[in-house]
Amino acid sequence: MLSAQDILTALDQSNDGYYCQFVSLGDAYSYLIDARINLFRDDSDWAVAIERLGYNPRGGRFELNIHYYGNCLLNLEHYNDRPTNYYEVAPVDWDSFTTAFPDELLSPTATSLLVRGQAVPLSQRKADYVAADIDLVEYEPYRISPEEVGRLLITQCQDLFRATDVELYKSIPVHLTKILVLDEWYHRDFDLSAPAALSDDAIRQTYDFNKQLTGLGGMSFETFAASIQQQQQLQTDHNQAEWEHNRPSSYETWPMLATVLATNDPSCYRPTLAPNTHWRDWPESGSL
Repeated sequence: MLSAQDILTALDQSNDGYYCQFVSLGDAYSYLIDARINLFRDDSDWAVAIERLGYNPRGGRFELNIHYYGNCLLNLEHYNDRPTNYYEVAPVDWDSFTTAFPDELLSPTATSLLVRGQAVPLSQRKADYVAADIDLVEYEPYRISPEEVGRLLITQCQDLFRATDVELYKSIPVHLTKILVLDEWYHRDFDLSAPAALSDDAIRQTYDFNKQLTGLGGMSFETFAASIQQQQQLQTDHNQAEWEHNRPSSYETWPMLATVLATNDPSCYRPTLAPNTHWRDWPESGSL
């Protein structure tokens, strides 16, 4: 029998300080385009798959990341010999993308984009974006950025950009049943990381190494050590604030969804908080 509290505890502990993390809609390295929650269960197992569609300007690609949580996950990806709880799907054909966006902006001659094997029409008309409540930034006059194109396309052909059941079940046992899908909800990013707790000896070794390497501008060991300790305290304070205010169990969304999973009753999800998962609600996404 599933326990809502056990589910919440697992979600609260989803950040391991390495490559497992709670989904970040405001990821500064990726412009948010769309998000979705999928819940799966049977009498003894549960899983959550959260989709985050974004545009990564550094990677120059649209990314559909699927973040997994649950007590029965399998086939997880690994990085540096550690498990990760997400993997990336590329819905847009690479050659098609580079043709449409040769200089990181929509080519004036581009007419379509190949998405999951289908040619999707591209709009060059500013009025189409305005009608979709997308204010064009125009880094160059009359030029449209990839994230703006993606935000228009998600209103026109959602299914092509969202995860298929095959992709969702990549790390979820097939005997689990999908019981609820949410295209919007109230969300808080939960940015928790394991602070590096350096011993006095480790700080001394770090100081000596950097002193020999760069000279450290004549900085004394005492000043260097105080700086490291201050950074560690700031990280500790940050983690404490994140835990108190942003962990999944600290606001209504996830206790309700944990109850849905435990009881197999989607009607237990009765939110009172307005959804905030639209890309407009995360203006800092993609800012780096």
